[in-house]
Amino acid sequence: MASLETPVCNFGWQAVDFDLPGVDGKRYDLAAARGENGLLVMFICNHCPYVKAIRDRIIRDVKELAGHGIGTIAIMSNDPADYPEDSFDNMAKIAQQYGYPFPYVWDETQAVAKAYGAVCTPDFFGFNSQLALQYRGRLDASRKEAAPADVRRDLFEAMVEVARTGQGPREQIPSIGCSIKWRAD
Repeated sequence: MASLETPVCNFGWQAVDFDLPGVDGKRYDLAAARGENGLLVMFICNHCPYVKAIRDRIIRDVKELAGHGIGTIAIMSNDPADYPEDSFDNMAKIAQQYGYPFPYVWDETQAVAKAYGAVCTPDFFGFNSQLALQYRGRLDASRKEAAPADVRRDLFEAMVEVARTGQGPREQIPSIGCSIKWRAD
């Protein structure tokens, strides 16, 4: 299970549209996911210890960001062949068990992960209202274990700034996580 770090934010890069099936039986694209003041696109999965360590914090932050006009979508792009915990059925179970307040969608072909340049789970892409990238960093100081409860909320603070000004912070700390599990095609 290789740990990877996300690249530096490519400010202004435009979000790539998609059309993916959600665990709720609906299909989602950028228009359905975005909020009035921006969009958070997360690449997550079920099995990754980095994601598991911050799952509750992701849910908390997404709920609060909705109040700032930020929409959120979570994309699972791993190949479940070697990681059955990441299957579509298990995605639905996890989303229900934790009450995900965002669409959880499956990138079965991995085309969306490739278009975004996603490298790990979690990998966060924070866009402004014009769908221009303003944040590509970590949630907080957590790794495979949750950091102390009072740590700086990097992602949340950055996205509130994006909602308010349209601009993300220039200093960002990369996210770290498990590598995307690419198909062996």
